[in-house]
Amino acid sequence: MQAITVQDRHAGVAGMTLRDMPHPHAAENDVIVRVHAAGFTRGELDWPGTWADRAGHDRTPSIPGHELSGVVVELGYGTTGLSVGQRVFGLADWARNGTLAEYTAVEARNLAPLPADVDHTVAAALPVSGLTAWQGLFDHGRLTTGRTVLIHGAAGAVGSVAVQLAREAGARVIGTGRASGRDRALALGVDTFVDLRTEKLEDAGQADVVFDVIGGEILDRSAALVRPGGTLVTIAEPPTVHPEDGRAVFFVVEPDRARLADLAARVRDGRLEPLVSDVRPLAEAPAAFAEHTPGRTIIRVTED
Repeated sequence: MQAITVQDRHAGVAGMTLRDMPHPHAAENDVIVRVHAAGFTRGELDWPGTWADRAGHDRTPSIPGHELSGVVVELGYGTTGLSVGQRVFGLADWARNGTLAEYTAVEARNLAPLPADVDHTVAAALPVSGLTAWQGLFDHGRLTTGRTVLIHGAAGAVGSVAVQLAREAGARVIGTGRASGRDRALALGVDTFVDLRTEKLEDAGQADVVFDVIGGEILDRSAALVRPGGTLVTIAEPPTVHPEDGRAVFFVVEPDRARLADLAARVRDGRLEPLVSDVRPLAEAPAAFAEHTPGRTIIRVTED
């Protein structure tokens, strides 16, 4: 099969190559998916799991990308809940070969059925952004109706989904980001937008939940924006400055089949729209890694 691989961890994007790789093996409780569309995270070339398995053994050449949408073509021993020919989407394991390939092996529990009327390119943009937004807002932030949430990067891939989910939950939303994202954030439903380059973050006011995707100084300054009893949630790095009377949570997104199915239903019903800024063929995945766009670039691996 054709796949994008990385061999040298010091080469970065320049070391990404389209090459022939062996067809993946379906282990117990796995499925083999013919990948129609794949998503990636630009920082994953720095992740330890890209280069070594869970025991620390080198596994190069490895295949990056961990979001996928496609069709099940093979079941591993003992696999239940999915069937050959079924449309699915979800997350591949961080420490196994990923989704920038024509076929990939995935634990069945990490995948959810994909409705026939949801396009593969849209579905491939949903697992990381959708699950991260949901888990950050509700599982860790405990956001409820009538509360206020401040979402950094409100016009970005994760932030835009978080804004939509928070609005549907009946929360008041403060969004931050660059000036170029203001119109999109306001269109998504933020009540107030703060340009982090020209406006003072502290003027945004306090919130019951602050959801950070930026880290660094913005994360440190955000602790003071948390109301007593509230929560600072971040996916960027463990916070070093904590709210005076509240919680601080750093988390890494986890697979969740039931939540994926719920997110897909929201997309199908028009209640949720993941931000897809570009769709590229598999051969252009290295170039896509090197670019920075306001939303997700999705790799079209196989035509429907």
